[in-house]
Amino acid sequence: MATDDQLLVVIDPLARRTDGEAVRIAKDVLSAGAASTKVCLPEGPEEFARALSRRGSRRPVVVGDDRALLRAVAHLHRRRELGACALSLVPVGSALGLAHSLGVPTGAVAAARAALDGVERRLDLLVDDSDGVVLGALRIPALPGVPPRDPPGAGGATTGGRTAGGARAGGPEPGRNGDPGSGREADPGAASQTGSGTGGGAGTGAGTDAGAGPEAGSGTGSGRGSRSGDGSADGCASPSSGHHSWLRAWPQSLARTLSTRPAIPARMSRPLRPSRIRVAAGGGAGPARLRVEVDGVIIIDLDQPVEAVSITPYAHGGAAVEIRPVSVGAEAGPLHATGHRVTVSGADFRYRADSLVAGPVRTRTWTVREAAWGLTLPG
Repeated sequence: MATDDQLLVVIDPLARRTDGEAVRIAKDVLSAGAASTKVCLPEGPEEFARALSRRGSRRPVVVGDDRALLRAVAHLHRRRELGACALSLVPVGSALGLAHSLGVPTGAVAAARAALDGVERRLDLLVDDSDGVVLGALRIPALPGVPPRDPPGAGGATTGGRTAGGARAGGPEPGRNGDPGSGREADPGAASQTGSGTGGGAGTGAGTDAGAGPEAGSGTGSGRGSRSGDGSADGCASPSSGHHSWLRAWPQSLARTLSTRPAIPARMSRPLRPSRIRVAAGGGAGPARLRVEVDGVIIIDLDQPVEAVSITPYAHGGAAVEIRPVSVGAEAGPLHATGHRVTVSGADFRYRADSLVAGPVRTRTWTVREAAWGLTLPG
């Protein structure tokens, strides 16, 4: 099993944490079979890319899952070095569907031996108009059950009617101590008011008035009274004298009038963006209206909703495109096309490329690069 190859073994950090025994076995087999082996243990994507960039004449062997393979291919593609080397993969991890579909052996020993004694096979690559790469299947929209990824810095944006603080408009807002009843309540039929005063009442109290929203008073100094059925609108204690009842009735009627105005919902941390609203409503799955063009020919247009679009590169040139229209009345069969350039446009949509979810975008074009990258597989 001896070979004259000089190998650069890049071990993904997730593989080391997932199955350290398989990593050790693969490293031992590769070190015993190659003339020279350099092992790199990167701690993150930057070190991973730096190790590949400094490989020199060594042939890279990636020990990791599908995401590690995608990271390696994407980095070499951006550096325009895919044609100059053949990658090898020892699959370790839980996400290995892509590796198996490409023909990489299962098991650390078999995959390591294939990296040593296998043959290079040139495979096609899908490259989109943002210089992203797709090795296997691509699906639009993203598969159900895959949560859309929020863009960086989007934490706290409102999605599905829920604000950053976890409160839903029109419902109770959690209090500071996590007690649902200690926070504010945005109820269209009632308005919250806070009363304050310097009356003789001591301590803290709360009361309600028919037609007016709940009000709270808190003691300060000599104490602040809480509103009762005949209290004043600003929360002060009721006068002890019964004279001038119209003075007490007027503030109460004003409070009732003001309380009939709709309450303002819980304040949002930032305004909703239209694209975020559409994506949240659709959830990244379900029928969509898309225009699909293959080599400049429109296969389906916006007037026909579709359930899914899949694009898969062939082993020897071109890509297979399958479109599943929504059945209206009679059963609608899938549409098939083959070409080298596929453009999808329409409302904001997300797509799943290999094991990653991208988008939302309104248009994206994928071009087939024939025999663009090499993978060492069993002979």
